[in-house]
Amino acid sequence: MRTLLADHPLVTHKLTLLRDARTDTATFRTLADELVTLLAYEATREVRVSPVTVETPVDIASGARLPAPKPLIVPVLRAGIGMLGGMTRLLPMASVGFVGMVRDEKSLVASTYANRLPARLDGREVFVLDPMLATGGTLVTVIGMLRDRGAAAVTAICLLAAPEGLARLDEAFPGDNVCVVTGAVDSHLNDKGYIVPGLGDAGDRLFGEI
Repeated sequence: MRTLLADHPLVTHKLTLLRDARTDTATFRTLADELVTLLAYEATREVRVSPVTVETPVDIASGARLPAPKPLIVPVLRAGIGMLGGMTRLLPMASVGFVGMVRDEKSLVASTYANRLPARLDGREVFVLDPMLATGGTLVTVIGMLRDRGAAAVTAICLLAAPEGLARLDEAFPGDNVCVVTGAVDSHLNDKGYIVPGLGDAGDRLFGEI
């Protein structure tokens, strides 16, 4: 597994505002959307393209286009929905699937409650959206589902990551066709499985507490 830390002043600026407990829900949602677009730019740096030529008003120009099959974007419900707009802004032609995961607060084990993925993903590049890479259990499950369906490469985009979660993913997927792109790698997890210093519960801060 590869890890790409998006070391950019705008990423740090927006992430700092997201961390601030005083940031209200509407502002948090806007900042997360903007931050995802910045992370998506880095995440798609190696996306597969095919060479083409086009006729400009002056001459013939060489260029590139995304070939078939188009990429698939998979937000992890519910918090990943808050990242979808920022990702589709960069890849409007991509298909969108969904996986719903819920974590038991005592055991910290995630279980699947919804799955809207294609039966086969042979040759497709997949981008998974999950704001927080904490214990890594959710992403190990989701990436495993995608790999089982034949995904050519899987890139997870996370606002924040913890060393424990990165280590778990690296152990589960030692190859180079899995990548994590994140805005920051924080210190550690606390005894409740939350990233420290983190930004709190991303789902609650995006959509309000339920």
